[in-house]
Amino acid sequence: MTKGQSGGLDFDALRAPSPFMGETHRAWRASLRRFIERELMPHVTEWDEAEHVPREVFLKAGAFGLLGAGYPERYGGWSEGFDRFHGIVTSEELARMGAGGVSTALMVHGIGLPPILAIGSDEMKERIAPPVLRGEMQISLAITEPDAGSDVANIATRAERRGDHYVVNGAKMFITGGMSSHWATTAVRTGGDGAGGISLLLIDLNAKGVTRTPLKKQGWWASDTAALYFDDVEVPAEHLIGGLGQGFAGIMRNFNGERLGMASGAAASARVCIEDAARWAQQRRTFGKRLADHQVIRHKIAEMVQRVNATTAYLEQCAWRVEQGETPVMDLCLLKVQATQTLEFCAREATQIMGGAGYMRGSRIERIYREVRVNAIGGGSEEIMRDLAARQLGL
Repeated sequence: MTKGQSGGLDFDALRAPSPFMGETHRAWRASLRRFIERELMPHVTEWDEAEHVPREVFLKAGAFGLLGAGYPERYGGWSEGFDRFHGIVTSEELARMGAGGVSTALMVHGIGLPPILAIGSDEMKERIAPPVLRGEMQISLAITEPDAGSDVANIATRAERRGDHYVVNGAKMFITGGMSSHWATTAVRTGGDGAGGISLLLIDLNAKGVTRTPLKKQGWWASDTAALYFDDVEVPAEHLIGGLGQGFAGIMRNFNGERLGMASGAAASARVCIEDAARWAQQRRTFGKRLADHQVIRHKIAEMVQRVNATTAYLEQCAWRVEQGETPVMDLCLLKVQATQTLEFCAREATQIMGGAGYMRGSRIERIYREVRVNAIGGGSEEIMRDLAARQLGL
């Protein structure tokens, strides 16, 4: 660990040594940090304000190996020796930017591509995965609808088989990357009511009958969000991902990894809040002494550290269990709640400590505070997570 201007409160020093991370994790962190600091960090404010990450950035991320981290070598990724803790390192280093929109834009394939690799045909994997991992193309996940969000089993967008293709009608809402993606792994109803009637289709978002509408939002500006409308969109039958009625299972499998990743990013973003707030408190002088010399400020920072440490310990326990082959649904749900509430607390306290400086556009704290709500809602809201956890407990 190193000590920066904030002493023992810089980003690295705030992370306790992990018994689950070794030399390969440290090497990946060092290499990834150099790439991010060279290619991404100098531009995050510009991209956030422009609400756009240029395509050449995806190509650089693909060439470096960021987009392919954890994916099979046969499709252009690298996964030899890669485990859940390398993934945590990736989330943490991206979070250091304090620009969740940039991270989300670059890594949106992390929710759109896994269902294809898990249950898609070999032909589909060979055709879609390599250009996505190179950064040449982009793929989103389209599940949420105007009347169906966390209640996935209530999806209404319908796909009817007509000869050698499906005809899709319906709408999707709040789709991350929906304006810039070339493809969407899309949940559709091919059968009757409930989860058993849901399938997944790979839809070309430039196909005839697809309309995209950009949506303005509170945070994650650099990552576009869209409403998608399907009007008699013809989709080749071979674009069915897995079998008929397998969509719900594919979606649920995806959620567990997404929640672990979101928790990693939230905990790391909370550490960014502590780092920036502590640095400010040690430099800013009020009433003749440093802000950090006021007891109320020291107590704020101490509680922030306490919450981040507890969250990180829970995160590592869950990651270890997943690495052992478990599917700890209850704990993954509660971990996500714990991590996003920790982020919300730390973002608030950091803004209070920094005052006007933390409220100004272009600062990491200001961007992180804008992004708190999307972390608490996306991937399953706090309320849904608690209810799912309660049901896992048999309540």
